Amino acid sequence: MNRWFWIPLAIFLLFVGLAGYQLTQPKNEFIESTMIGKPLPQFMLEAAAQDRPGLSSDYFKDGKPRLLNIWASWCIPCVAEAPHLESLRRQGAEITSVAIRDRPEDVARFLAAYGNPYSRIGADNLSEVQLGIGSSGVPETFVIDGQGIIRYQHIGDIRASDVPILMQKLREAGQ
Repeated sequence: MNRWFWIPLAIFLLFVGLAGYQLTQPKNEFIESTMIGKPLPQFMLEAAAQDRPGLSSDYFKDGKPRLLNIWASWCIPCVAEAPHLESLRRQGAEITSVAIRDRPEDVARFLAAYGNPYSRIGADNLSEVQLGIGSSGVPETFVIDGQGIIRYQHIGDIRASDVPILMQKLREAGQ
């Protein structure tokens, strides 16, 4: 047999072996931010709702830890997390937010239907802040300490079981 026959066969077997190995590895569906432990990037966002001010990175540098929720009115999981955000607010968490690629009328309609736990809502029409902090989608919630450092990232919608964890992370960020 021709020795050139073995080269394509070896490449094919190597490919099958690598593919098989990858299929046996645990799957991580979430992309974690590389910004954990780093300061928020500089930003200044216009208000996304008439009854709440916009948001800037300087707001997070007053010594008070806060939650930063990334959401959108068109996001179905954002509807599911709304009562849990309200629970966090009732327990004393200040929740700021960034509305992603949203229109003011849609933001207002969402807040009227599902509640408004936010002290401030910034409009991120180009997803620049979202990408800058390492958010991979909506919804996501970040714990920001009083110096504007990102301390924790919760990927996905907040559920009842996540509320105590977020409150604990918020307390830790205030120490």
